[in-house]
Amino acid sequence: MSQKVATRSGTTRVRRHVTTGGIAAWQQAANTDQWTETLFRALSARVAKRWRFVSFRGTGGGEWRGVVDIVAIRKDTARPSQKLLKAGDLFDIVLVQMKGGGAPPPNAPAIGRLIAVAKRYHAKAVILFAWKRGEWCRFSRLTARGKWAPSNARDIFG
Repeated sequence: MSQKVATRSGTTRVRRHVTTGGIAAWQQAANTDQWTETLFRALSARVAKRWRFVSFRGTGGGEWRGVVDIVAIRKDTARPSQKLLKAGDLFDIVLVQMKGGGAPPPNAPAIGRLIAVAKRYHAKAVILFAWKRGEWCRFSRLTARGKWAPSNARDIFG
């Protein structure tokens, strides 16, 4: 599929859209992104009884800016070390980045950004949820060394 596009200089050029089975690549990516979130929520909800998931989507339901796709949050019911606070006053936070289809894992700058955000909000963990339709689905946890270690929903949210 191609389309003629006028440029600022007044010339015309042909822009080609990569399609997959008649669907434009950007539409396929948006569809994969929405399915990635749906699958993540379904698999996590099995063990994450007290956790709430906050998604950051654009106005059209697509991806939005930033390195974090979902924030998982729950009340921390442990007794706080500060005398002023009571159990349930604080929160546990997990940052989640999602990758679906053939998307590559986060590169070194993205991992650095995830670590910086986790430090800023005192996140309990940074998680990568990745899947490829009909082949595999996995949770990974970011280690202190900045590497992804295999994990599962029960270890993260259980």
